[in-house]
Amino acid sequence: MITILFVAQIVLAVILTILVLLQKSSSIGLGAYSGSNESVFGAKGPAGFLVKATFTVGLVFIFNTIALGYMYNKTYNKSVVDEIKVEQSAPTAPAVPETPSAPAAPAAPSAPAE
Repeated sequence: MITILFVAQIVLAVILTILVLLQKSSSIGLGAYSGSNESVFGAKGPAGFLVKATFTVGLVFIFNTIALGYMYNKTYNKSVVDEIKVEQSAPTAPAVPETPSAPAAPAAPSAPAE
């Protein structure tokens, strides 16, 4: 589903770009190529049609962008931090150095066995 929406996003971006370039502006742009087809779109020429088409394609583009964002967030809701493995170990008390004990008293000499 994400692949279909992604391909649609690319196609919509291209169509939207073409529609914007076809509109008449102060420097005419690609609108100069509309020529004799102006009567097909009505008395105003292609201006009314192109504005409506641009608005419609723009709305579809926005909805598709929101849908793509939702799908990506739903599918890839993992973070890099979630993949870090943390060792769970109880904290240990610091090692206490052993104090030297008093030397042991020498053992009493035993009596020789007879």
